[in-house]
Amino acid sequence: MRPPAVDLAAAPITVAWELTRACPLRCLHCRAEAIPHRAPEELDTEEGQALIDQVADLGTRVLVLTGGDPLARPDLFTLIAHAAGRGLHVGLSPSVTGRLTTQALRRARDAGASSVHLSLDGASAATHDGLRGVRGSFDRTHVAMAAVRDLGLPLQVGTTVTRQTAADLPRLFEQLHGLASMWSLFFLVPTGRAQARDLLDADEHEQVLVWLARSAERTPFGVRTTAAPAYRRVRAQLGLAAPPAASANDGKGFCFVSHTGEVHPSGFLPLAAGNVRTHSLAACYRDSALFRALRDPARLRGKCGACEYRTACGGSRARAYALTGDPLDADPSCAYQPEARVPAPA
Repeated sequence: MRPPAVDLAAAPITVAWELTRACPLRCLHCRAEAIPHRAPEELDTEEGQALIDQVADLGTRVLVLTGGDPLARPDLFTLIAHAAGRGLHVGLSPSVTGRLTTQALRRARDAGASSVHLSLDGASAATHDGLRGVRGSFDRTHVAMAAVRDLGLPLQVGTTVTRQTAADLPRLFEQLHGLASMWSLFFLVPTGRAQARDLLDADEHEQVLVWLARSAERTPFGVRTTAAPAYRRVRAQLGLAAPPAASANDGKGFCFVSHTGEVHPSGFLPLAAGNVRTHSLAACYRDSALFRALRDPARLRGKCGACEYRTACGGSRARAYALTGDPLDADPSCAYQPEARVPAPA
């Protein structure tokens, strides 16, 4: 039986809140351009609890607490407990630092965290540590993954797909059997520290998506993608079932709140519709010109606007913005040529 349809214009399925940008890691692709210490402009505990209430009142199901490193905030467990008390599925996305101890994970679980997301960007220390910028991160990540599983928390493993990591994906896929409940692949967007030179080209993106779609049919864990809505188109072309939230995209089923309260369509699309200190989250998501445009496939330009998959896919709006300066332009990372004729530029 299919799940009931969700009105993605009314509420996001997921809200991600960047609690802080403080993090000691030096990841080459860091969206947040992490800083060593917490910024004084961060939403405080009271403001954070008010934000959580707005998320719950919207009807959103999932709140992801991310950073930087969320464990840099002493009030993290208070915020988790508040969110869990409002009935939200709380996904915690900590950095693998000295703060990520078994005790910290146990406190997060006991406060009400529903799952933990850890990043593993390669099948070897050479690949992972090279991207993370810290020697030993690969080994510490595996220790943390084991601790999450031992505590009975669902583990989501996130992998950034770049020119440096793509060759490791098949081996990493095999390594995750018995460890992860979900594998989330983020296809690089050149924002923050991430560089366009590290992107796969359009044909390479297509090859990875086809491999992923076929591989996902023989795995005990779930597979999802971020900044790769073309995964839905690829699955449809292969005759495979659509993934969950089959038409979600930046600003459409997803919303991101920065450490200072700015409301963005995603963490990789740095355009703001307002700030929760002065605007309601509901108003930013439902009524802002930015979010409404991103949810309207008729507003898409170039081959994304002409594509028969524009409603189910719509292209990565974050990557379109990063590479063209226009969030409604065609996604340059897509190799597909739509059946309809692409209108010539005006």
